[in-house]
Amino acid sequence: MPQSFLKSVGTFLKDVLIIVVAALLISFVVKTFLFRSFYIPSESMMGTLHVNDRIIVNELVPDVFPLEHGDVVVFSDPGGWLTSAPRDAPDLLSGAVDLIASVVGFGGSDSEDHLVKRVIGLPGDTVECCDATGSLIVNGDPVDEPYIDLSGHDAASGMEFTVTVPDGSLWVMGDNRYNSADSRYNQDKPGHGFVPLDMVVGRAIVISWPFNRWTWLDNFSSHFSNGD
Repeated sequence: MPQSFLKSVGTFLKDVLIIVVAALLISFVVKTFLFRSFYIPSESMMGTLHVNDRIIVNELVPDVFPLEHGDVVVFSDPGGWLTSAPRDAPDLLSGAVDLIASVVGFGGSDSEDHLVKRVIGLPGDTVECCDATGSLIVNGDPVDEPYIDLSGHDAASGMEFTVTVPDGSLWVMGDNRYNSADSRYNQDKPGHGFVPLDMVVGRAIVISWPFNRWTWLDNFSSHFSNGD
């Protein structure tokens, strides 16, 4: 076998190795510091997110860019919010997508350890339910929430409450208001229903899977009249 051929093969394999290592390094940096994928296992965000959706999360929020009212956020369990629930086995295509995503650094294997809700109250806000029309009130102003699923109910919450969000925390609620164990239903847990900012992984920016559900996720912050 000619020496030049062996040299060419060796150069080719070296280039492939460099490309693979560089790709893995880049994917690690992207997943660790920039973007990450999560799987939606429940109906608590129905109206916006469906079961089996995959979302891409911007991890620069809130460390680099601030949170805004209406942002859809992924956060670690503040303590006792999650209960174990069986996850349906993915179909062949979804499983393949998850495998590829994991290889390139976007896998959502830890999705079951996190929650997805919408930011209703920022630090210092007073949030209450509800006014005469059934709308939430944030800092004295009603909020128009076109994203919520009321499942035939009239009010934006089936539970009345008035809270003031402490510094360094958030008040979050699911879009499926009558089927979401959110801040309202965890006030007897550590943190009293508030989510510490340092437990926020990032802001969900897009539904990435399935393809027919692909869309950017709006925060509707302008609907909070006193907001951002």
